[in-house]
Amino acid sequence: MTQPRENAVEWSDELQALRFPVPGHGALCAMHRLAFKALLASEPEKEACLRFFGDNQAAFLAAATTKINRLALPADRSLHINSRDLRRAMNGQGRDSPSRLCRVMDR
Repeated sequence: MTQPRENAVEWSDELQALRFPVPGHGALCAMHRLAFKALLASEPEKEACLRFFGDNQAAFLAAATTKINRLALPADRSLHINSRDLRRAMNGQGRDSPSRLCRVMDR
């Protein structure tokens, strides 16, 4: 497996997701197009998602790093973040702030 370039951000048409490397982690982090729906005023198309990443890259990296540390993910394990992860990072809530628990109801 080749190492992702340190600052490379890409769009995956297959996954409909933005993907970016997390420095020091060695695997890609992804955020699905629909997760951007909660963050953008417009429909989350490829260019709008890439632009939002460019404007908020530090928050994306902080959200990914927080999730990596919280879940103790191995260095080569890919991961994904969602809009809540990103919002917490944008609001300065780090590793020490409690994550909300979601209850899954299957009935």
